[in-house]
Amino acid sequence: MTENVMNNPASIIETQDVSMIFGGLVALDEVNFRVEKGSITALIGPNGAGKTTFFNCLTGIYTPTRGRILFKAPQPEGGDQVVPLRGLSPDKVTTLGVARTFQNIRLFNNLTVLENVLIGCHCRMKAGLWGALFRDKNTMAEENAMAEYSYQLLEKYGLSRAVNDLAKNLPYGDQRRLEIVRALATRPSLLLLDEPAAGLNINETRELKDLIHLIRDRENLSILLIEHDMSLVMSISEKVYVMEYGRVIAQGGPLEIKNDPAVIKAYLGEE
Repeated sequence: MTENVMNNPASIIETQDVSMIFGGLVALDEVNFRVEKGSITALIGPNGAGKTTFFNCLTGIYTPTRGRILFKAPQPEGGDQVVPLRGLSPDKVTTLGVARTFQNIRLFNNLTVLENVLIGCHCRMKAGLWGALFRDKNTMAEENAMAEYSYQLLEKYGLSRAVNDLAKNLPYGDQRRLEIVRALATRPSLLLLDEPAAGLNINETRELKDLIHLIRDRENLSILLIEHDMSLVMSISEKVYVMEYGRVIAQGGPLEIKNDPAVIKAYLGEE
């Protein structure tokens, strides 16, 4: 049995030689990657570089062809335990403390703002099938507590005014915000954001930057984002990884990445 050891004790998640092969296509090629606890880390690269495939491997949507994914999962009794994520289902990964958003917003458009956030709470509910069917006292108390918690999240992050609105009726920027709040409702220790600034205007992107910082500090969690908006990446990230053709070609601080010749050639352009 292989020992679960992280190469860096400061990591909250770490991949070791992760590869993903679809038929004859190598989508990820021995990716070594880590996110430090409490950090904001960015993953950038051209379209088709393998970034979303990598997110899908981290969150259990795909099982990597080979390699290891180690996550430092908080324990109920306190402390953390290093858990291998490879091969776990998405719901199990979420329960361990990894939440994500998607490049294309995936809200339940015909449910209210509050109902969307309540869905995020579902993985933390203890009521089983019988409780849901017979609506016993404990189940109802738990549902009331989750509704209160969901409302508090909406209030904390500026959406309580729209609590009873249908998700589809929110402005686009608020839909992005709601998807992030729904992810927070799972009570993660690691939040993955897949192109959160996509489709946002300049003012909305500025608000998103403030929101990401606020979430990291208020919720005491770690954030990993995929993003094409380089001004956002360079202003918000403590560490940046760059992928091309399924491989990590550079890693470092924003200034290092901005001036790296390989990155300029592969992603940022020659100018």
